[in-house]
Amino acid sequence: MRLCRPVLAALLVALASPCFAETSKPLPVNNPLAQQNAFIDLLALMSGHCKTFRVQGRTFPCKTVAYAHGDKGRVNFAVAVDDPSDDSHVVSFSGENGKRADDNSYELPIDRMLLNSKDRPKVDGLPVPAEQTSTGLCRQTGNFAARKVNDVTCSATDNEGRTYELLFVSDGTPVSVRRIRQSVPSIQDPFK
Repeated sequence: MRLCRPVLAALLVALASPCFAETSKPLPVNNPLAQQNAFIDLLALMSGHCKTFRVQGRTFPCKTVAYAHGDKGRVNFAVAVDDPSDDSHVVSFSGENGKRADDNSYELPIDRMLLNSKDRPKVDGLPVPAEQTSTGLCRQTGNFAARKVNDVTCSATDNEGRTYELLFVSDGTPVSVRRIRQSVPSIQDPFK
């Protein structure tokens, strides 16, 4: 529970979520603060470990992975980086128009990376992420409704050529799903 609060706080502030994994020098921000006006309506915390988490070829440990759905349809797979010198260090794969191929698979096209650290500008005391235009894809196997996720894989490249890779594997613990507010579903589901 101690871990959930910092992760939830970082996700809620940013919505178009969290952080960066490499240096502590500030990254150029491609989005003005005024554009971050959506709210998270669903948060799912997954228990397990990162078999792979790399930024620009450099491997980093991670604490957890969370799925955050915004009320305007933006989705983030946020990775809380296990960084003893920075408890605000989060990297998020972010996109819209996710699709389910079946009940146990979900794909999210990535169009931006959200990079957060303690050195980012703050709003209400919490860091606001740098946003990098990106291309990539995240795949999740499992089902939030059944509270079971097997794994999450993501791969993206930002507009400055930095690469991001994630392979998160569940430990089998049921996913903790929190509906924060009601909103219109944004997932493209061919089964409904």
